[in-house]
Amino acid sequence: MPFHRIFLIVMDSVGIGAEPDAEKFGDQGTNTFVHTAAYCHGLNIPNLNALGIADLAPIEGTSVVSHPKSYVQTLREASNGKDTLTGHWEMMGILTPHPLVTFTETGFPKELIEELEEKTGRKVIGNYSESGTVILKQLGEQQTRDGSLIVYTSADSVLQIAANVEKMPLEELYRDCEIAREITMRPEWKVGRVIARPYVGKNKDDFTRTPDRKDYALSPSGRTALDDLNKAGLDVIAVGKIHDIFNGLGMTRSLHTVSNEDGMEKTIALAKEDFHGLCFVNLVEFDSLYGHRRNPLGYGKAIEEFDKKLGELLPLLKEDDLLMITADHGNDPTHTGTDHTRERVPLLSYSPKYQNGRKLEERETFAVIGKTVLNNFSVKPSRNQIGTPIEELLDVKA
Repeated sequence: MPFHRIFLIVMDSVGIGAEPDAEKFGDQGTNTFVHTAAYCHGLNIPNLNALGIADLAPIEGTSVVSHPKSYVQTLREASNGKDTLTGHWEMMGILTPHPLVTFTETGFPKELIEELEEKTGRKVIGNYSESGTVILKQLGEQQTRDGSLIVYTSADSVLQIAANVEKMPLEELYRDCEIAREITMRPEWKVGRVIARPYVGKNKDDFTRTPDRKDYALSPSGRTALDDLNKAGLDVIAVGKIHDIFNGLGMTRSLHTVSNEDGMEKTIALAKEDFHGLCFVNLVEFDSLYGHRRNPLGYGKAIEEFDKKLGELLPLLKEDDLLMITADHGNDPTHTGTDHTRERVPLLSYSPKYQNGRKLEERETFAVIGKTVLNNFSVKPSRNQIGTPIEELLDVKA
């Protein structure tokens, strides 16, 4: 096997150009990376630049360079969607042909809400699509007063429940979310995730969401590359939201994070450990703090901060390590609305072992990532998985 350890880092939502079918999703012309850089009048990202990011798009602040230690390419999503779950699942071999159910335009059905109220013993307020920070300004004071549950959704397949944990115990919020997850397992209501959104504060001007968010996700629809790696006795270390996205399946170890910086700090610490297998990292703040809130300046700063941490990680990688940096969808902060955007994603693959790094052709599915990881460790994939390995990444003489 060429590599003893593989680090896979997902810059959540950092897409790099509209998919061919983006118009079907209302996302024609989107490009998260390029438009963010342009809005910021250039990005200071020397480490991503040295890996060859400029080969993929005209990102202001970057330049085309020789990068013999890294391969770069773009990937398209084969699944029908632009959601966190479908993007990550596809990386690990799962095709999602039908988009997950959403309630963006209508809110949740009356029958669902009534059952949730009956089983939790709490009144539900809200029940519409809104940004999490905005809905706290709109309904947080009422929820704090009467102990109700703020239920809301978005353009994603989610049911979110917010409660002030200075008034309601966090464990009770989690219990109510578990009840909602059970209710929404019915096919007609089966959202991808139920999310607990705890917050603190006294009034609409100081409500703040805490880092104790908890996702209750659907399990993948089939065996993933993570299951195969685990069964083969390899380490599968999940950092950040990865545990929730895969419902804990296939992992040997999971590390919770509270920010992008924390996620990178934990990844840097893992790079100093001796493990054999995959370290799978999700950095969610690009998406949650800046993409959905249409904040391109914050988004650009987050990319620059990631680049600094990347500069700390790269020197720690050994000759038989592989680092892969990608994304799961787009979330162009200059686009209309607050939804994800249907975009290609970058894939930057770095190893000290490489000698002939260059730009590779675009691939038609994110699943090439999982298949490359399995092939590296000589693990046979489950039959349900799609994708083929990227041979150049495993032929260190190529």
